[in-house]
Amino acid sequence: MSEHPHVEIYTKEDCPYCEKAKDLFDSKGVEYETYNVTGDEELFDEMVERADGRQTAPEVFIDDELIGGWDDTQALDESGELDEKLGIATADGEVEHRKLIISGSGIAGLTAAIYAARSNNDPLVLEGDEPGGQLTLTTDVENYPGFPEGISGPDLINNMKEQATRFGAEVKNGVIESVDDSSRPYRVELSNGDVYTADAFIAASGASARTLGVPGEDDLMGYGVSTCATCDGAFFRDEEMIVVGGGDAAMEEANFLTKFASKVYLVHRREEFRAEDYWIDRTQEKVEEGEIEIVRNAELREIHGSVEEGVDYAELVRHPEGYPSDKLDDPETETLEMDVGAVFLAIGHTPNTDYLEDTAVEMDEAGYIQTEGGKGGGQTKTGVPGIFGAGDVVDYHYQQAVTAAGMGCKAALDADDYLETAELEVEEGATEVAASDD
Repeated sequence: MSEHPHVEIYTKEDCPYCEKAKDLFDSKGVEYETYNVTGDEELFDEMVERADGRQTAPEVFIDDELIGGWDDTQALDESGELDEKLGIATADGEVEHRKLIISGSGIAGLTAAIYAARSNNDPLVLEGDEPGGQLTLTTDVENYPGFPEGISGPDLINNMKEQATRFGAEVKNGVIESVDDSSRPYRVELSNGDVYTADAFIAASGASARTLGVPGEDDLMGYGVSTCATCDGAFFRDEEMIVVGGGDAAMEEANFLTKFASKVYLVHRREEFRAEDYWIDRTQEKVEEGEIEIVRNAELREIHGSVEEGVDYAELVRHPEGYPSDKLDDPETETLEMDVGAVFLAIGHTPNTDYLEDTAVEMDEAGYIQTEGGKGGGQTKTGVPGIFGAGDVVDYHYQQAVTAAGMGCKAALDADDYLETAELEVEEGATEVAASDD
């Protein structure tokens, strides 16, 4: 490897994962070249050839070695192998103490960082494996107060990150492997081997997109199957596409994909949607224009295709009463084959709380953190003193940017109260010792 590794990143427009990849290398102080494949067929073909047939962005290369997409690059960073390839690996075993650590750099985490920094609590924000959280996958945020014309998700996140760092927060790339709450200060270990200790900890690590686990899904992920329409929709221009889901995210993705698809099929396993009326009305307009077709009471069962050719067709089942996978033996259940070129999954999220499994923090069966709630202060407290929860790791109901921001604010204020109390106890203890020595 050369003394200064040659890093290349193939990107496209409106690609949040491309921005995540660039932010990662920026955070490491590593220079890189970018190639925007949007509208450049020759460059796109070059990317596909170098990336062993993958038709998605970003694609990262170091000294002409294929590293892969964002998930691959992030996985290497978590293990520490990326730093080794870049020649910037550090010695293991170093432990750094921080007053407050915030897990996650989405709306909740960054709001907490703003308030914590303004309270002189020197917060360290660890970005996790999805820097910026789910909002970075949203093209237009039209319901966040203060932006009458709307704002893109990545722009809102970048503005908040800039605001947090201006007040003194430090934002670093890193994925938490485990938290040890058996003694104080708490020990926080990252997947790359880095270790921190912290007096207080805010879990604001958000949630990750769910997948279905159907045959063909894993094999074709990145080759026509995706959880991010804004990232990959443009690669399947003029194809018919499927979006699976019935909430706001699914309808937003279906509407976005009409810019590229010859037709979008919105597949939902029951009759009624859980999306808000705004998105239902907007989607209905596209239905009337012939750009979207809604396939109700249907579920995706299998995706057919190959890495070389991408998605060939999708197999669905449908039953007039919905949830057809539970009624496969029912004579009213029918099987459908849909000739589509891409499948996008928008079926909800799983909270990112695995790193808390060995702590005394209470979580429900789905992994959502249980906090005190109620009225007055301390609403974001967990059962472990000094550990707080905010955003989508707690809230499985509202899951809105503005509610996440509010909870992030509460967590920072609760953490500040805790830290002040802890400091007061230490001071009182020292005074008592000094008095007894007289």
